[in-house]
Amino acid sequence: MYRRLLEHLSTAILLLDVQLRLRWMNPAAESLMRLSLERMQGMRLDHLEGAIIEVMSKARAAGCSYTQREAVIALPSGEGVTVDVTVTPLPEDELLLEIEPRDRLLRISREEALLAHQTTIKTLTRGLAHEIKNPLGGIRGAAQLLERELIARGLSEYTRVIIQEADRLRDLVDRMLGPNHRIAFATLNIHQVAERVRALLSAEHADIEIRRDYDPSLPELLGDEAQLIQALLNVARNAIQALEESASAQPTLTLRTRARRQFTLGAQRHRLVCEIAVIDNGPGIPQALRDTLFYPMVSGRAKGRGLGLSIAQAAMHQHQGLIECDSVPGHTEFRLLLPVIKQTPSSSSGDAHV
Repeated sequence: MYRRLLEHLSTAILLLDVQLRLRWMNPAAESLMRLSLERMQGMRLDHLEGAIIEVMSKARAAGCSYTQREAVIALPSGEGVTVDVTVTPLPEDELLLEIEPRDRLLRISREEALLAHQTTIKTLTRGLAHEIKNPLGGIRGAAQLLERELIARGLSEYTRVIIQEADRLRDLVDRMLGPNHRIAFATLNIHQVAERVRALLSAEHADIEIRRDYDPSLPELLGDEAQLIQALLNVARNAIQALEESASAQPTLTLRTRARRQFTLGAQRHRLVCEIAVIDNGPGIPQALRDTLFYPMVSGRAKGRGLGLSIAQAAMHQHQGLIECDSVPGHTEFRLLLPVIKQTPSSSSGDAHV
């Protein structure tokens, strides 16, 4: 009963033995560590000891709980996170750790702002597309009528240019709008999506090392495989193009999957979220671009159109997910966060629950 209660807490709970080896942790701790209990059980958590060694010693010496505020701990991935840590000594020199990330509320606020911005962008883009496509249709129609009169004079090539350019602008507007069809939910394995993208990238960019770091504990989920492949491919191609344009030494791209449990996306909390990360060792994203990174027609590359990331974000929104990004020189990480949706036996192809 107690374990079931701990499993539903949003606070990360870890049980360590006398040698700081992990005996058990709840789903919130799995989300924080970005590794499953299956993979971490029995692992010595030396990366925690350095940050909270003092509070551990005090708790053991006094035989009571001690709390350290705003401690910076290193996750198994090497990433640092600011947390409040409470250490409680248990019999047989075991330690119970309660870890509460301090940046969680900040991240939720940032995601809500991102979702609000994307909704605003989508509304503005649709309005702009309507205003552009109406006159484009008139221009194209007039050019077609004019072409009939000019064919006999051998001047139809000029009207053909007008028609082709009108079609190109129409296609550009359609790409700005992103996917406009209803997603086709089907059961899929996210690693098959990642492997399809890896195979495409390996064929296109033989000089880039592409690494895999998959969490085999991830379950199957419901989604539109074609859209997810396109979203992940857009993000990964964007990273590879940045590596190539910057001529990075030993350019490397990593595709990583992790399970996030009891994870909040925007204002909604999900029992399980699938994270697909695209990590590169390129020069990083300029600070001036970070707030507008997912806006259409915004790009940090000389030859970029600024549509790939916007389309990827739109596809993730259709799956109730989103894309986050953190970047410093030498390490840029895009995380595609996708709630694991399960279909009920009685639901139709378009109905599902999280």
